[in-house]
Amino acid sequence: MMTTINWNQVLDDIPNNASEAIVNSQFTSVLIETLGFTKNEMLFPQFPTGRSADTVDFAARKNIGTDKFLFSGVDPYLLVEGKGRAIATGAKINLAEGTPKYNATREQIKKYLLSPKCQTAQWGIITNGIHIQLFRRHGKVVIPATACTLINKSNISAIVQHIKSLIDNPPKALTVCIYNNKGGVGKTTTTLNLAAILRKQQKKVLVVDFDSQRDLTQTLGLGVGSITLSDCLINPKADVIKTVVPFIHTNKQGQQLHLFEVIPSDERMEEFTEQSLNQTTKTLTVPRGPKRLRDILKTFVYQYDYILIDCPTQWLFFSQSSLYASDVVLIPTKHNGLASLHNAARVITNFIPEIKQVRGDGGPIALPIFFNGEKITDPGLQTANLEIEKIINQTKKGSFDLLPYYWPKSTSGKADKTIFSIPSYATVANAAFSHIPAVFLNKTAAEHYFGIIKEYFLQ
Repeated sequence: MMTTINWNQVLDDIPNNASEAIVNSQFTSVLIETLGFTKNEMLFPQFPTGRSADTVDFAARKNIGTDKFLFSGVDPYLLVEGKGRAIATGAKINLAEGTPKYNATREQIKKYLLSPKCQTAQWGIITNGIHIQLFRRHGKVVIPATACTLINKSNISAIVQHIKSLIDNPPKALTVCIYNNKGGVGKTTTTLNLAAILRKQQKKVLVVDFDSQRDLTQTLGLGVGSITLSDCLINPKADVIKTVVPFIHTNKQGQQLHLFEVIPSDERMEEFTEQSLNQTTKTLTVPRGPKRLRDILKTFVYQYDYILIDCPTQWLFFSQSSLYASDVVLIPTKHNGLASLHNAARVITNFIPEIKQVRGDGGPIALPIFFNGEKITDPGLQTANLEIEKIINQTKKGSFDLLPYYWPKSTSGKADKTIFSIPSYATVANAAFSHIPAVFLNKTAAEHYFGIIKEYFLQ
């Protein structure tokens, strides 16, 4: 049961120029208690994360029998990084999204959540008693679970209640949209082989073919369920569970292996091609438009480890819906396809912010790009990097830093232009004729895609 707190009094008692110590004592500790953790279920100050000398301000976990978190200090569930409202000179600390202090604090909580002693932590909060934001960790990915919100007396109770409801009922799945606003980069092939290699790691995977061309469905040789995806788009009362069909492979020994599950595309999906964020089709009406797919997938986020969405290129109903339904966007590119590199920038700087504004919960976010499906020569890589540098510099003029999305290993002190790459998918493409992802047929393909999930998803 949530502790009853007079939040008006709490906020009134914090000075406008409060230091970090005052904010943590008078606000953050009260927040954690209100989220349902007793004093012997939290550690403060300075919980060691196990990464060098890094410490996070608060860690919390429910006690388990005789294991009192205050004394054992192991397996934290929630981490909280508090900040002051001002520094010693009196200069204000602004944690509003996009400010330098926000960016630095967001990177702090991400680093802490991925640290050795915090492997069990699923949630992280940053706050200075003026702004607050909740983050969720899924494997190697840290994503916003709420927007960065300005706190006031009229909304603080609702904010805390919302955060509590999320951390008390964590979704199991990470929903990933594989997308680039350029065709020919291997989106469908990537989706299928990611599903397959995740299944090899004992993950439960649902694949969604949200493309009217039905390439993924046909590649696997699947039919539709007793209820179709288009039925569910139109009718909110349709049983979405009945859209799911198993992908079963018969091996050389005649054994039937249930590999993963799929929501296939169906022929009627072509009727939705005209719909966009701000219009409905002339022939069909989709309740909530591009928001509808996310409603459908809510049924599955507590059942699967990963939900992978394959969608078409054009920025219309299908791709808008897919990004709206996703936690993260994985962007395949080609090093020798300059259009794919530029269109990746459009996804990151235009399309994702458009969806974030509509969603209002901080998501989705983009993962760094990767090169997909070509042998890369040194001259070819040099040409690609020169073009990427132009893209990054052009975008900086608009106050958007693309460096972490193209060269994620670069730091302010060291230029590192490493981009994850799958060198060739010749064997991957041929696997389509066998109606099975290449990672089940080809050792090299399996190694490449295992590299992807280690790079992006598995900690």
